[in-house]
Amino acid sequence: MKTLLFATGNPHKVKEVREILAERYDVKSLQDIGCQEDIPETAPTLEGNALLKARYIVAQYGMDCFAEDTGLEVDALGGAPGVFSARYDGEDKNPQANMALLLKNLEGQPNRKAQFRTVIALCLEGKRISI
Repeated sequence: MKTLLFATGNPHKVKEVREILAERYDVKSLQDIGCQEDIPETAPTLEGNALLKARYIVAQYGMDCFAEDTGLEVDALGGAPGVFSARYDGEDKNPQANMALLLKNLEGQPNRKAQFRTVIALCLEGKRISI
């Protein structure tokens, strides 16, 4: 069975992916390989951040890896907070502060349509794939 690393620190996401891929892959988490680094998410897009995380693991650990980045995109805010969803209210990940700022920014907006969008990047050790 092939091993595939899922570059996330979220145990619930790891559990879900393991259940989905159980018959085909031995899915490892960052915790399983002892990765304690806070992998930088400095790209301006969800796609870029997912790719940064996956490439980091391949470069540092030599393992096939996939990573994801998810953002809340609100129509009335031009797609914001998007890539900044986890840090919408500043540098710290504070869900309550993020929700409070989101609601404040939506005051008076009749259109509150929004979507969560997830992007997944797969990087295979020793393979060069362009997207």
